[in-house]
Amino acid sequence: MATTEAVKEKTLIGELAAEFAGTFILIMFGVGVVAQVVVGAGAYGGALGDHDSIAWAWGLGVVLGIYTAGRMTGAHINPAVTLAMAVFRGFSWKKVVPYSVAQFLGAFVAALLVRWNYTEGLNKVDPGLTIKSQGVFSTLPGNGVDIGVGMWGGFRDQLIGTALLLFLVLAIIDARNISPGVNLAPFIIGLVVVGIGMAWGTNAGYAINPARDFGPRLASFITGYGTAFRDQFGDLYFWVPIVGPLIGGLIGAGLYELLIGRFLPIADEAEQPERAPEEAAQ
Repeated sequence: MATTEAVKEKTLIGELAAEFAGTFILIMFGVGVVAQVVVGAGAYGGALGDHDSIAWAWGLGVVLGIYTAGRMTGAHINPAVTLAMAVFRGFSWKKVVPYSVAQFLGAFVAALLVRWNYTEGLNKVDPGLTIKSQGVFSTLPGNGVDIGVGMWGGFRDQLIGTALLLFLVLAIIDARNISPGVNLAPFIIGLVVVGIGMAWGTNAGYAINPARDFGPRLASFITGYGTAFRDQFGDLYFWVPIVGPLIGGLIGAGLYELLIGRFLPIADEAEQPERAPEEAAQ
């Protein structure tokens, strides 16, 4: 007689573990590639990567992070996404803080692992653990170079970049739109992050994710980067990639609903294409 496999119900612990793991994977690739480029530039004259390799590795980190956590939670792996989903897509408000904490912890632990693995190289190219290599872990205006962008320029940049991210994420996962489907959506969202990195990476390092920035920033601070919470001008900068993305994500998600979402037809469930990870979790 055929047996029916038991269906496990989702638990909050399982969801938080998935968000932790998905964000962990994201940071392993994202912070890892920046560490490789910085150490490589110091040791080999930049032969081990450049801005494009950073953008592609961050995008791949997003893809693999979503594939990791997608079944359990839709793979927010970003507090800005979690907040926007609560405001515009009915995600439970009771889970916003737990999800955000899990995402931060995933980013923090992954950054500690990257920091440990690249200890020798970072100490070699930047013995004082200064702004020169601080950008491995956290974002800075102008990526640590004075290009005329300061704290408020970085804040503006984070508003725009994260608004673009959330606008496009909602466009991709909306089953009423031309959704790529659950299996392909992570890849398309990863390409969005690659594109944002290539188009919006100079002014503030395109954090577009509070957990992505604050987790590694804290990890770098407790492992020797005494100026981790400040930028190269001495300004207290750590709040910019937290507050900017949270507000920017709401702006982007709100614009999607205003310009696109409210005009899309409401189709029967049977007529809708397979839902993408983010929406399937709601």
